Amino acid sequence: MMGSKIVSLGHYQPSRVVTNDDLAQMVDTNDEWIQSRVGIKERRVADTETVADMAAIAAEKALAGSGLHADDIDLVIVATCSSADRSPNVACRVAMKLGLGTPAAFDVNTACSGFSYALALADQAIGAGAARHALVIGAEKLSEITDWTDRSTCVIFGDGAGAAVVSRTADGEEPGISPVVWGSAPGDAIRIESWRPYITQEGQAVFRWATTAIPPIAREVCEKAGYEPADIAAFVPHQANLRIIEPVARKLGVVNAVIARDIVESGNTSAASIPLALSKMVERGEIKAGSPVLLIGFGGGLTYAGQVVRCP
Repeated sequence: MMGSKIVSLGHYQPSRVVTNDDLAQMVDTNDEWIQSRVGIKERRVADTETVADMAAIAAEKALAGSGLHADDIDLVIVATCSSADRSPNVACRVAMKLGLGTPAAFDVNTACSGFSYALALADQAIGAGAARHALVIGAEKLSEITDWTDRSTCVIFGDGAGAAVVSRTADGEEPGISPVVWGSAPGDAIRIESWRPYITQEGQAVFRWATTAIPPIAREVCEKAGYEPADIAAFVPHQANLRIIEPVARKLGVVNAVIARDIVESGNTSAASIPLALSKMVERGEIKAGSPVLLIGFGGGLTYAGQVVRCP
C-alpha cells in the first residue's frame, strides 16, 4: 500500500469573541470558576456562518498552501456533529463552494474524535489507490446546540474549523501518517439527541474516563508509529478541558513535546479542535517541519482515535 502525508493546513474562527465575563452576564458564573474548572478564557461564536461556510474557508486556506489546484482534490471528508442539514452533506457543500469538480465527498460523525477518524479514512483511501489528494476537515457550530442557560455546558463550547490537505507520498518516501488506533467505550455520557438538541454531558464521568483511558491508548499510538513518547515533538489532543489535557500529557510522558492548549482561547470545538490547534501551532512556527506530532481525539460515543503525523 502507498503512504500519505499532511502537506498543508488551514483554519478559521468566527470574529465574535465571547469572554467569561460575557457569560457571567447570562448565567450564574464568573471567570475564576470557569478557568479553574475547564481552563477556558474565551471562545468564538458564529453569527451568520454555517458549518459548511467555516469548513470551506479553512479548506480554502489549506488548499492555497498545498500548491495544488481545485481539480486535484479527489476526496473530501468532513468531521462534524453539529451540521443542521442532513443533505446535502457538508463535504458536498464544501466541494461546491470551492469548485472542486467531482471528488468523493462524505461526512463523519464521531463527535470530538472525528478529525482523527477522518484522517485515518483519507490515509486508507489514498493507500488503497482510491484517492490521491484529499481535504480532511473538522468543523463545528456548537453554539447552535448549546443551552445558553446551562452554566455547566455553555461555558465550554465554541465554533470553528480546521482543515488539512493529505496527499500520496512519493515513491520511496516514508509515510507521514502512522497507522490509526481507534475504537470506542460505548456509552452516553455526552449526548446530542432529538430534533431540537442541546449538548448534555456527565462531566465527571467523561473526566475520569479521559484521564485514565486515553494515556494507554496514546502510548499504543506511539508504539504503532515506532516512537517513544519522549520522541514526540508536539502533542495535540482534543481540546476538551485543560484539566484533562495536562494530566494526560504528564501520564503519557511527552516530556519534550509542545502541548496544544488552544482550549484557553477557543473553547471546546469538538471535531474542529485538533486541526484548529495544529494549524495555529504550525502557523506560529512552534513545530519543526518533518517532526512527529501525536494527535489523539476522544469524546462523544465514547469514541477515540489517534495517530502520529509528520508536521508539514
